[in-house]
Amino acid sequence: MNESSAAQRMSWSTRKARRFGACLGVASLAVAGLVGDPGAGNRAQAQPEQPAENKGPIGWDAYRQVNALAEIPGPEQSRQFSSFDRAGGNDDGFHGTYSCLDQSDRGCVIAEHAGAGEISDMWFTREPLGDLTETGNIVVELDGRVVLDAPLADVVNGRAGAPFEWPLVGNDRDTAGAGVIKVPMPYREHMRVTVQNNPDFYRVGYRAFPDAEGVQTFDPGDPATDVLDRVRRFGVADPKGQAQRTERQDDSDVVVPPGASRTLAELDGPASIDELRMQLPQLVGSPQVTDDGRAYGEGGGSDFTMRVDPNNDGVRLIRRVDPQVADQVADVFVDGQPVGRWNSGPERPGEWGVEIIEVPPELTAGKSQLEIGNRFVSSSVDVNEFRYDVHSNVGGDWTRTDVLDIGPGHPGEEAAHGYRIDNQVFERDKWVARYPVPEEEVAASEQIMENTRLRITFDGQTTVDSPIGEFFGSGLGTHDVRTMMNSVDPGLDGWLTSWWPMPFGQNARVELVNTGTVPITGGKAQVSSGPAEVGENTGYFHATHHRGQTTPGEDWTFLEAEGSGVFRGVSHSMRGQTPPDAPLPQVIEPSSGNNNRAEDRERNYLEGDERFYVDGSASPAWHGTGTEDLYEAGWYFRFGMQPAMPLAGSPAHKIAADGCEFDCTGAYRLLLNDAVPFSDGIHAGVEHGRVNDEPGDYGSTAYWYGGKPAQLRVTDEVDVGDEASRDDHGYRAEGESSAPLESTFEGDRRPPEQRESTTATGPVTFRAAVDADNDGMRVRRLGDQEQAYQAVDVRIDGQPAGRWSQPLGNPFHRWLEDDFDVPAELTRGKSEVQVELVPVADAPPWAAAHYRVFSH
Repeated sequence: MNESSAAQRMSWSTRKARRFGACLGVASLAVAGLVGDPGAGNRAQAQPEQPAENKGPIGWDAYRQVNALAEIPGPEQSRQFSSFDRAGGNDDGFHGTYSCLDQSDRGCVIAEHAGAGEISDMWFTREPLGDLTETGNIVVELDGRVVLDAPLADVVNGRAGAPFEWPLVGNDRDTAGAGVIKVPMPYREHMRVTVQNNPDFYRVGYRAFPDAEGVQTFDPGDPATDVLDRVRRFGVADPKGQAQRTERQDDSDVVVPPGASRTLAELDGPASIDELRMQLPQLVGSPQVTDDGRAYGEGGGSDFTMRVDPNNDGVRLIRRVDPQVADQVADVFVDGQPVGRWNSGPERPGEWGVEIIEVPPELTAGKSQLEIGNRFVSSSVDVNEFRYDVHSNVGGDWTRTDVLDIGPGHPGEEAAHGYRIDNQVFERDKWVARYPVPEEEVAASEQIMENTRLRITFDGQTTVDSPIGEFFGSGLGTHDVRTMMNSVDPGLDGWLTSWWPMPFGQNARVELVNTGTVPITGGKAQVSSGPAEVGENTGYFHATHHRGQTTPGEDWTFLEAEGSGVFRGVSHSMRGQTPPDAPLPQVIEPSSGNNNRAEDRERNYLEGDERFYVDGSASPAWHGTGTEDLYEAGWYFRFGMQPAMPLAGSPAHKIAADGCEFDCTGAYRLLLNDAVPFSDGIHAGVEHGRVNDEPGDYGSTAYWYGGKPAQLRVTDEVDVGDEASRDDHGYRAEGESSAPLESTFEGDRRPPEQRESTTATGPVTFRAAVDADNDGMRVRRLGDQEQAYQAVDVRIDGQPAGRWSQPLGNPFHRWLEDDFDVPAELTRGKSEVQVELVPVADAPPWAAAHYRVFSH
């Protein structure tokens, strides 16, 4: 290759990266993959940054300041790169067709953004079943610095070290078929993520800020051990802590006949509900459970640590055992002291067994952690163990304070508890058995979870109205749920618990409404609250429920909301209505993956992609690759359920049993730093099937904060194809050419549209009206995205405002609406500004048919 041709083949993205200073000669890193201050590794906890004006918590503060979930951010955007099929089919990564935005000297570029922002989350999968070895190294470059360079498989396995440890990372076992990275990585100027080889299926979520105020570039040398400790207590402890609670209203005898309601609490404000929990004796755990476990033989045993409440008046240790092996006997020790003996009893094939040992308070009082030991005594074969729960007795109530789910599918959870096993004789993957619960009790329990509604009214507005099952994360019965924000304990004395912060200004009322036929008697409810500051940007907590039949050709809607707010997640109940003997689709793409398998036909509803539209844009801000992918798993939850993770999981999968006719799936996804803010409305939904073609009975409950008016208003529009509009705005474009274009948008929410489309190779200028009271300005471009990596430098009244770069490209659905936020200091107090867009050298021509100008 001669010098001339080599220069021609150098991609624009490579040159651009050099301009951003991304190639600074940083050497390739070892497996740890971290470049940082050598002394930073000793920092256990960085102090929270001073909050930036009009930004939500940044970096680790998203986990440290959970009370801030209720605050509605200012002009920031939540965006996503993914491998979704650009043609609108189902080739979302099976062949890696759309998985690389560009190629660099490091490999396949999968995400890139110019300006300030934060990588919020990453998700990957590939065949076989989520093993990421073939993807090779992942390289994350932030502000001209490599902060991660290591084999992707090592990163998701936790081998890169803190902060890249479970559950801020998870592998295909932890998640049921994928690898995830939930470490927030802020940057001030530029980010790029590259993988060595085509990743097939992937998603990178990021936040885009209008400026870098309050943003500090991610420090890979900060292990954030306090965050890891907090997140590892998901489902058993309030992530907000308890210091702010000053009042608790108890109802110790909850009785709600069919057709009646019961007020559980009435509160005065300003305050915030910080914990809401209830215990209903009519609820029983769903009998069929899939789990994995281990067993030790003669001379063996196991050891692990478990958290307890230091205020405990005794502790209860609960073991899940497979009693098909008879007469399993093991001695149990707490902190080296004998406390009892497991004894599984006679053989009971096909059942789960439960054993309980109560530990006296003199061995546990004042302690926050216990060392549990088990030692083999005797057995017909061996002693197996699948799961341990610990309950602490506090104030007379037994409350779950830790869980250890054992087995090859829970490597992160085992490691976090220091689990060790001696003389292991087997490990069992996905063992299916049932608890011996009468069918009539199961049916009654499921009725209560589905037909009893939680209603909460804040300052006269009822914003929470959801079945208790879906509200707490289990819409298909009483299944075990552990998330950072809610919990369902289906066992003995189990509680339904919510830790969502729910601030209000004047008053709040919490009610249970029984719309079913099963009476509720003898229940308990506790509503804890504390003082709270309720400001202009504080949103009301909403739990918006939707239930019905899916509609062919239309996405299932999670949330349709007006005004401003922030979407924080969803609990989703899917009841597939495709019989197992239904014929396969007549037309199946050769790369359609799971739905080529006849045995998976019933679960084809999981082929649907999530698509979220924000602030009236015709183009989705999020466009995913599949329903189980949205819930951070893969391959139909690895053909089963998903282990619990703090922010995503699938607690339920039923096949023709326990109220499910064919195939049913329950799942949840919670959004912390990857939340979706909106300033003027949101439409969030998911397909049901490859092209919205699978029948289903769906239910969902969206968690969000809002109730505020729109914070974004259209103040001007420029129709580039209209001479009068051009003249009115002094529109000029150098090197301009134009041609009519008829095409569609991604997501198919709008019909095909025909407009005059222009491209420019030189500066574009126009005047735009803004509101003099603005807190920043947004410019939305309608353009042709046939060519990727279009980029311009933006100037407002001659002052630099940042780079507007769009790595996306699509030759099939060519219309794209993308937004650029202008910092408030360039527009505040002005009623008109001069916009100048200067194309970046070597970038494709800048395409535009229309500009819409918004004032924040």
